[in-house]
Order: sequence, then C-alpha cells, then structure tokens
Amino acid sequence: MSETAPNGTKYEERLRRAGVRITRPRQVILRILAQTEDHPDAMEIFNRASEIDPSISLSTVYRTMKLLEELGAIHRHAFEGGRARFEQAGSEHHDHLIDIDTGDVIEFHSTKIEALQDEIARSLGYDIVHHRLELYGRKRRRR
Repeated sequence: MSETAPNGTKYEERLRRAGVRITRPRQVILRILAQTEDHPDAMEIFNRASEIDPSISLSTVYRTMKLLEELGAIHRHAFEGGRARFEQAGSEHHDHLIDIDTGDVIEFHSTKIEALQDEIARSLGYDIVHHRLELYGRKRRRR
C-alpha cells in the first residue's frame, strides 16, 4: 500500500528508494501523515498511530519522522516554546500564525508580505533565497 500525501508526496516510495523497510508500524505512521492537515508533533502522531496499532513505539515514530525529514518529504518546525511539529513538504509557500493559548498553527499566504520582503531585500542589495515567517498571537476577544 502506498500512502500519498494530498500534495502528491509518496512517502512509502521515498522510503523504499532510500532502502528503508516498510514495516506495519511505518505503514500506519505514513497513513496518518498522508491524511493529516494539521501540524502534529511526534507525540500526537504516536497517539494517533497507537489508536490504530497499540504495538507502535514512540521510538519508531521518531525514527520515521527523522528519515522523512532527511529525505525532504516533511518539514520540521520548531515553533517557539513548543515541541517540534511536522508538515508535508512540497506545498505552496506559506507562513504560520501560532496561537499562543491553544498551540494551533494557522497557515496563511500574503502577497503584500511577500512583496514587502522582496522590496526590503532588493533595497539592501539582496535576493531572498529562503525565508520563514512565524507570527505568534492570541485570538481577539469580542467586546
């Protein structure tokens, strides 16, 4: 069974090409990753996987995530003040807003922010080759 993420990344195929054996626990982890739309940390992935197969170990989750990260199939985010979280690689560029009360990660894209970053870099004599924008906030209370 080949698990394909919504963005087309075939996790299982990438692992096989790297010479990694696809065990039943890894199949479960890959299925969870292919179906997730949030930014889970390793413990969340472990908890979801354990519901499907209680024999899965946390170390298997960590090893699998490390392999997928090394292969470029997922991105690891170390958002301030929290555990490392993961998301599928290959999606369109986006930035993140992290809710400091709930830990929720909201993806967004702003052409205004992108244009301003390019303008600033150009005015300083640079071309941007990579960037990451993380905003940390608290939901406004209605008054």
